[in-house]
Amino acid sequence: MTDATLPQHPFGTEITANDIVKQMQAANGWEDRYRTVIQLGKKLPVLPETFKHEELKVSGCESQVWLAHEAQDGQFHFMADSDARIVRGLITLVLAAYEGKNAEEIRAFDIDTYFEQLGLIAHLSPSRGNGLKAIVEQIKALAN
Repeated sequence: MTDATLPQHPFGTEITANDIVKQMQAANGWEDRYRTVIQLGKKLPVLPETFKHEELKVSGCESQVWLAHEAQDGQFHFMADSDARIVRGLITLVLAAYEGKNAEEIRAFDIDTYFEQLGLIAHLSPSRGNGLKAIVEQIKALAN
């Protein structure tokens, strides 16, 4: 972690996991869900270059993904970025689930049910699905 402050994003605060589930369930088919994910990714601020280094790279992702975090008063705050548009959108789904939660809440969150409710995993390539799981696993490891 560097001394720089993480940029703010709306995921987990103004845009919650429940909001995203409702949006995705209201979508008409896979293409509409895909567009929603891309639109969510556009709301994710670009991670400053000071955070884009090897220590913050998520291994197991086909695209480049960086995950930074800080803990304040027992709550975890995350910021992530990717060089791929769809992955930026997928990151927002994860951030909406974990942003601002404490370690116990992160461990207790049922990410598999959440992903099922979104109706996406079946439509992702195996490498994208594995990358998404790698981001989740890294967040859970940080919370332990």
